[in-house]
Amino acid sequence: MSTRILISVFIFAIIGAIWSCVTAPETGRKQLVLLPEGQMNSLGAQAYSEIESKYKVLPDGALTKAINEIATKLTKASGKKLDWQVKVFKSDQVNAFCLPGGKIGVFTGILKVASTNAGLAAIIGHEIAHATAHHGAERMSQALLVQGAVAAADISLKDQKYRSAILGAMGVGLQIGVLLPYSRTQESEADHIGTLYMSNAGYDPQAAVKVWEEMAKQQKARSSDFLSTHPNPVSRAKFLEKHMSEYLQRRSQSKLQVQTIVLPEIN
Repeated sequence: MSTRILISVFIFAIIGAIWSCVTAPETGRKQLVLLPEGQMNSLGAQAYSEIESKYKVLPDGALTKAINEIATKLTKASGKKLDWQVKVFKSDQVNAFCLPGGKIGVFTGILKVASTNAGLAAIIGHEIAHATAHHGAERMSQALLVQGAVAAADISLKDQKYRSAILGAMGVGLQIGVLLPYSRTQESEADHIGTLYMSNAGYDPQAAVKVWEEMAKQQKARSSDFLSTHPNPVSRAKFLEKHMSEYLQRRSQSKLQVQTIVLPEIN
């Protein structure tokens, strides 16, 4: 990296720290976010459209109704007002996502692990937390700083120069639909915030531990997209167990108490 670029990065970092420091919900972690929320939401919508064009959307039925109900409870519990949308994609991918702006996607392959409404709430809650905690904007700000493109206010997925940085920041690979990992800090933060959301919504937070324990079993049995892009599931289960008293207290304070039930079969 040239001296000129390094100087630019340093200057932009100082400016960003002064003018664009935000805090993540629940944790209060300070973040450097240089792109406005409206722009991130627009980029999220563009990526969502591309994913929709690549995968078959599961038709309305008992399963999609159940998943929409879970997502609705979680988005309300987050307290964040976004243009929330939920699509269930028929795919063996063991994965889910939530793009900036509230565009949620659930691949049917994840149901092999999250067989109950509470288990799926743990996963969707985690993904929603990525959006409410501005993780995409945070990572994109870092990428654009390195590229010296902080002033690129009109960037879009059509711009090949920044396409890789945009998609990568939102957790989507260059091959649309291939999901990429966030940083370990962001993943752990999303685990914590997402479990708080599911507890606020009345779901049993202990189901989150069971999900990661099941993920660990899956990891031993075979490779999966989710496991390749996320931290060790055993460590995640232990992390959640460490904070379980906080989650259970949140649930006890909630007016909602959702019974854990098995999800309907795939349409």
